[in-house]
Amino acid sequence: MSAATSARPVRRAVVTGGAGFVGSHLCEALVAAGAEVVCVDDLSTGDERNVAALLDDPRFTLVRQDVSAALEVPDPDRVDLVLHLASPASPVDYLRLPVETLLVGSAGTRHALELAERAGARFVLASTSEVYGDPEVHPQREDYWGNVNPVGPRSVYDESKRFAEAITTAYRRSRGVDAGIVRIFNTYGPRMRGHDGRMIPTFVRQALAGEPLTVAGDGSQTRSVCYVDDLVEGLLAFAASGHPGPMNLGNATELTVERIARDVLAATGSDAPLERIPLPEDDPRRRRPDTALAERELGWHARTSWPDGLARTVAWFRSRPDERPDAPDEAERAVVGAGEPS
Repeated sequence: MSAATSARPVRRAVVTGGAGFVGSHLCEALVAAGAEVVCVDDLSTGDERNVAALLDDPRFTLVRQDVSAALEVPDPDRVDLVLHLASPASPVDYLRLPVETLLVGSAGTRHALELAERAGARFVLASTSEVYGDPEVHPQREDYWGNVNPVGPRSVYDESKRFAEAITTAYRRSRGVDAGIVRIFNTYGPRMRGHDGRMIPTFVRQALAGEPLTVAGDGSQTRSVCYVDDLVEGLLAFAASGHPGPMNLGNATELTVERIARDVLAATGSDAPLERIPLPEDDPRRRRPDTALAERELGWHARTSWPDGLARTVAWFRSRPDERPDAPDEAERAVVGAGEPS
């Protein structure tokens, strides 16, 4: 952990989207560090099972609430950190919930910012590499403005996050909120859902079920994948730093989609074939973060190797057969293998 994380001790944090994949790991890390945590989630894409180990801990509170409508938490004046992760993040979810995705990025972000403003708390927006769209600059640096289709099928997610960045910046500049933005690149690990359309959990589920691995296009498009523990460490270091961002967080190792699929086959011991499917619309061709800013300002970089992180992820899926029994539906097949967000 970077030394920056000790600069601002967290006594009480609110994590929106805290029962989701990344959010639940973040809640666990905060509680383990001694903080009280209020997890806010409407469970539309999150899962109470993700925070089951925390439910009996007196330092943890789960509030079931749609932050697009309101954000009301116990003792709001005692909050000193607001981490806003609430949003459908997988293609299957944001294509199923397009309006809800736009609302959580707009009204939901405003409600989270207002809570931070009232409490005088640090605010961290979990944005995404999707704000870069199908990038024309490689690797992607924070000063790149992106190449995004504002009316394409992915726009409900891309533009919700771009708006969220804009309103976060406005609250910082005009109202003095201690607000910062991180852009999360592809992240993987335990608690991902096998049917959410994101590449790695889909490949793992398919391999364990002996189904063909659905590789979009010719598989030459690239992704940089970060293990969830590393991402959580980066998020907490950023929260402690007071940096305004935007700041990329991700693993700078670039892999082709076909390489990822074949590594999943090897890790699972599966002899399933690869099945080529059409590329989704606006699918990014290359994606790799320039993480120099995080390394310089936080002393942070992703440390978990791809083989190690993949082995841990496969082991978790093996322990959760409910995540892998059924064939994907048509909605999933339309997006699987895509340049999914975090």
